[in-house]
Amino acid sequence: MDYAAARANMIECQVRTNKVIDPSVIAALGTVPREAFVPEALRPVAYIDEDLTVAPGRYLLEPMIIGRLLQSADVKKTDRALDFATGTGYGAALLTHLAGSVTAVDSRASLLDLARRALASANVPVTFVEAPLDGALSQTEGLAAGGFDVILVSGAVPQVPAALLDLLADGGRLVAVEKSEVAGGGVQPMGKAVLYVKQGGVVAPRILFDSATPLLPEFAPKPQFVF
Repeated sequence: MDYAAARANMIECQVRTNKVIDPSVIAALGTVPREAFVPEALRPVAYIDEDLTVAPGRYLLEPMIIGRLLQSADVKKTDRALDFATGTGYGAALLTHLAGSVTAVDSRASLLDLARRALASANVPVTFVEAPLDGALSQTEGLAAGGFDVILVSGAVPQVPAALLDLLADGGRLVAVEKSEVAGGGVQPMGKAVLYVKQGGVVAPRILFDSATPLLPEFAPKPQFVF
């Protein structure tokens, strides 16, 4: 398969046509080999316009979704970036072309090993951190409070946890997809991409666009009885 041609088609047919116009984001999407971050059996479909399952509960975000998220985050070459729930490291790989340093965090050592191998030749430093995604993140070594200018959440959450917002530096931006919970457990099938910006210690959200990004299992609502 001609992956370079598939990547070029992804840019022209999925990314540019869906309001991604930032040249640096387009260049990153056009450079990173998406097929290197999926199981071998999925490589022929690595460039379709869907989320791809790389492990139970971990996904490569749909190309135009991750493109729009990164564009909204306005990543700069001096930024310290975090890819939260990195999975096999695709989001982190894109960030290495946009930011000055990248940290990739996940709760699964096996996925971090895959990401580490895929990012072995990254052009900026990448730090890998194993940590419970729904835990006290700022108490984890390598995830200091106020330590990041940009945070990409590579999966949907019902609401961005305060512990993750605490990791933002002043002036920092976090992009994620939030899905509202429904009565009796579960979440809405369609969520909202959100940009959080921290200024003067205050974090304010702004809704960006609709997205059906799958929910991270660590944040799945527990079933409740409804009377």
